[in-house]
Amino acid sequence: MAGMEEKMIKTESPLANLPGPLLPWYRANARDLPWRHTRDPYRIWVSEIMLQQTRVAAVLGYYARFLEAFPSVEALADAPEEALLKLWEGLGYYSRARNLQKAARQVAQRGGFPEDYGELLELPGIGEYTAAAIASAAFGRREAAVDGNVLRTVTRITDNHADITDPKTKKNIRQQVQAILPEDEADIRIFNQAMMELGATVCVPNGPPKCLFCPAREICLGRLRGTAEALPVKAPKKARKREEKTVFIFLQGGKTALCKRPEAGLLAGLRKKPCSSSSKAVKRPYVNVRRLDCWRDCGSSQTWRVRWMKPLRRRPSRPGA
Repeated sequence: MAGMEEKMIKTESPLANLPGPLLPWYRANARDLPWRHTRDPYRIWVSEIMLQQTRVAAVLGYYARFLEAFPSVEALADAPEEALLKLWEGLGYYSRARNLQKAARQVAQRGGFPEDYGELLELPGIGEYTAAAIASAAFGRREAAVDGNVLRTVTRITDNHADITDPKTKKNIRQQVQAILPEDEADIRIFNQAMMELGATVCVPNGPPKCLFCPAREICLGRLRGTAEALPVKAPKKARKREEKTVFIFLQGGKTALCKRPEAGLLAGLRKKPCSSSSKAVKRPYVNVRRLDCWRDCGSSQTWRVRWMKPLRRRPSRPGA
């Protein structure tokens, strides 16, 4: 049976038959997310930046609070950086917040968001995926937005075993998706969202795809050939850099001493407790408070093991001593 189904779709790319079942499935099954109820490019842009490297569930609260504090691109452009970073606290990847503000200032200066994909790409912090997502959802432009969800879904449907971390593979897949974008503006606005929704909820990572619920199950070569779970193919990640940190705790009058990180590098410009990268023993007058013997991820490329030190309290001298 599988061989017969495969023979029926062999004459053309299975992707050519995807929009037909995909769009009705999305309209019936899409998650109810606040950024899907607007055509405002500012709100769509904010959501897309927050969703980079961050789960939807974690973004929802931040998204609402962010728009309450900065309801327009002009409000974001005029905001003090400290207030912006405080509101972003916990989302990580703080360069995203700084680039948001840089781009907001450019948009405010030009009097509004550019509608063209190429012009959107020129804004700080906006890459190919984000530019396409804004252009399609906000302005109805035929631009394919390809993220990890889309790469996974397309490679499974087409049984593509090329390395998805290779820029050539990403470019090829974007061209394939671009070729099947619908012509109707209403469909264009939701097509990229539908592709991402399929990858996020059905053609899932880190486990078997939920093929029984997939609108593409009849055309998916990965399902027909039994290769879906082995896809996508990705080159091994580089090993994380490991560092040992010694953090010093200075307390006075109920306050904790902080210093500012350099303006470039990991967690640039944020506040931190004084620390040292040395793993050597720290002599008096400091005492070990706590050591975390397990390694903790810090950012996308580093892992730290931290020990906490505080000044050793001097014993009060005895009277007459």
